[in-house]
Amino acid sequence: MRVKRDRVLLPSGREGEREYIMHPGAVLVIPMLEDGRLVLERQFRYPLRQVFIELPAGKIDPNEDPLFTGQRELQEETGYTASEWIYLAAQHPCIGYSDEIIHIYLARGLTAGQHQRDADEALQIFEVHYQDCLRMVQTGEITDGKTIIALFWLEKYLQGSWSPQS
Repeated sequence: MRVKRDRVLLPSGREGEREYIMHPGAVLVIPMLEDGRLVLERQFRYPLRQVFIELPAGKIDPNEDPLFTGQRELQEETGYTASEWIYLAAQHPCIGYSDEIIHIYLARGLTAGQHQRDADEALQIFEVHYQDCLRMVQTGEITDGKTIIALFWLEKYLQGSWSPQS
């Protein structure tokens, strides 16, 4: 990531400066077990100095396909692999100060395996039924924005009221 400052022409005709973070993009995975439980992570996040409940996610490496990123991150962080991948949506979490895009995938047909976390990743993996996850959003146990958006996408997709974006 890097910060960029551009001189821009504002709608008023005046010039101004805009700063934003250039981000390589990321992928969030919704790992869903056969019984409707989701694989979640508890992870310490330094900027807020607390542990958050999140779905697995990670940055896209240079020239990497987002699907491959999702497959890599799921296996590295949780140990799971998936036989079925459904692209649900893309979101832009910080449009006021970043060009970041997050691709959201639903992963099914999960097989447990051994995680291969980065040395600096301290995660606790656990499973919760997706309907309970939605209650955790309502009670404030889950406050991570990308996870909340992904959970609402999952709910609408499973209800049949939303189709995946193409």
